[in-house]
Amino acid sequence: MRSDIKRVAVQLWLTLRFPLVSIVAGLLVGAILILIAGKSPIIAYTALFQGSFGGVDKIGETLFKMTPILLTGLSFSIAFRTGLFNIGGEGQFLAGAITAIITGWFFQDLPHLILILIMLISAIIAGGAWASIAGILKAKMGIHEVITTIMLNYTALYLVNYIVRAVMNPQILMGTKAEAHTVSLPDVARLTKLKDVFEIFGRSSVHTGIFIAIGCALFMYFILFKTTVGYELRAGGLSPDAAEYGGIKKSKNIIMAMGISGGLAGLAGAVNVMGITYYVAQSSTTPGYGFDGIAVGLVGGLHPIGNIASSFLFGILSNGARRMQLEGIPKEVIAIIQGVIIVFIASQYIIKIVYKKKKEKEIKREKLRAEQGNEGEVQ
Repeated sequence: MRSDIKRVAVQLWLTLRFPLVSIVAGLLVGAILILIAGKSPIIAYTALFQGSFGGVDKIGETLFKMTPILLTGLSFSIAFRTGLFNIGGEGQFLAGAITAIITGWFFQDLPHLILILIMLISAIIAGGAWASIAGILKAKMGIHEVITTIMLNYTALYLVNYIVRAVMNPQILMGTKAEAHTVSLPDVARLTKLKDVFEIFGRSSVHTGIFIAIGCALFMYFILFKTTVGYELRAGGLSPDAAEYGGIKKSKNIIMAMGISGGLAGLAGAVNVMGITYYVAQSSTTPGYGFDGIAVGLVGGLHPIGNIASSFLFGILSNGARRMQLEGIPKEVIAIIQGVIIVFIASQYIIKIVYKKKKEKEIKREKLRAEQGNEGEVQ
């Protein structure tokens, strides 16, 4: 047991050491900008942490902020670890959100727990199915997933807008006036807010979705690192050709990875509407959680447990930004800090890619020299 814990701790340290350096760098750059603005970094960061940790209700709000981006971060991380770049989290998020609304409305006569479970499962299936479109196109036709997932984001947006206006609108289902959003979920289809159970959470919006998100992170860690399926997914990401030579089907891996990734993003959409908004609004833009998930995944080292830490960090920055503004610190400082962290993290992967390409070229040169040497010996 101790050896397992130690191994996990070492693995986490190796995964998160560069992100930690990046976070420190981001905070230092932020401090310099705050000084340039004529403010005190100490006052600014004190306000940031007071806004995020200055009471149980503040901590609850930080947990609320991290809930959806933890799930979309997991979505991106799972895909990336299997060699795929899923930037379609926005569309998959919307697919899960609208599916949860539809399921919750039409099955609202079911008991609370059963209805909640059905809504979550249906959202996972919807998000997974939406992402699998890109997975199938990649596996069967070789179309790059970046292109298809971007296109599917906008397809999902316009499809959801149609459903909002023509299928799930209060005017259609209830005979009331038309609204720019769907009908609201009934109470039986909503996740429980922790303040309704524990008064100490005050006005915090945190709900039981936080337990779903953390539970998913732990479950995905188990799947990735403790099961045969996870081994095959990771092997396919590290070296698709070698994995296929070893008996792992490349096309099956791609479709499965995209399905799991999309299912997590779909779950994020369901948790968001079931926990806080209770409806899906018509919009001209995607909600942004899918793109935030990319940052969370990268800062978390693409590790499920690391994603918990990175989403909590982004929750702190998002929640504490309001308190910093009260101290006269421009809100753009937080965006810059996040940007610097992401740039540092991205540079790590760029260096790895460049090093890998250089290594491959060296191997090819050595192989060519060996072949030329063998030809000379034969002659």
